Amino acid sequence: MQFLKSIHQEFKFLEELFYPRICMACGKSLIKEERILCTYCELKLPRTDYHLWRKNPVLQLFDGRAAVFSATARYQYKKASNVQSLLHNFKYKGFSDIGVKIGNDYGGELMLSPDFSSVDLIIPVPLHYKKERLRGFNQSERFAFGLSQNMNAKVEVNNLIRRVHTSTQTKKSRFERWQNVNSIFEVKNPKKLEGKHLLLVDDVITTGSTIEGCVASLKTVGDVKISVAAIASPVGN
Repeated sequence: MQFLKSIHQEFKFLEELFYPRICMACGKSLIKEERILCTYCELKLPRTDYHLWRKNPVLQLFDGRAAVFSATARYQYKKASNVQSLLHNFKYKGFSDIGVKIGNDYGGELMLSPDFSSVDLIIPVPLHYKKERLRGFNQSERFAFGLSQNMNAKVEVNNLIRRVHTSTQTKKSRFERWQNVNSIFEVKNPKKLEGKHLLLVDDVITTGSTIEGCVASLKTVGDVKISVAAIASPVGN
């Protein structure tokens, strides 16, 4: 028994060495009951409540550009903020559970909104297979999986695909972002989407160009309603 206890302690030490028990937003040590976010960040990270606000700034971003029924983002994004740190750890440090947790929490909130409670399928913005292989996971897919745990909707992957490997959107202008993603997405099995309310999800919405490209492809299906959700957006600052 003592031997097994010793082995457990060694595994615990290794786990905390490679997966430190710190808040992924502020970097402070977590207490026993906390996971991924400390209680302070759980309460104080700037939530938008856009899912309860029909004509919110994220939805307005797509006016005249894409046929989006409803749109939201959980957090307000600002540079050099705890939200930026959280997303950096999620996308670039390999902490994929961050997306699952945020999605799980947000899914329960979205079910309280009539604009999102009728969603049938959750579609993550796809990565090109080369980028996904390099990163190890699709961050939008992890967020989508978390959302599905508290919504009456399944995740639909490998239907909307990215045919072309494009350069990063970082530091591009709005027009350059649109050029970068225009006509690069494709729907593989339109029949599975017909007549559905689709929730298209991404990690961050800035100019909306990536979402616009995805919506253009999804609208070729016909008879679909498309809503949008992201972890964060600077829109509305």
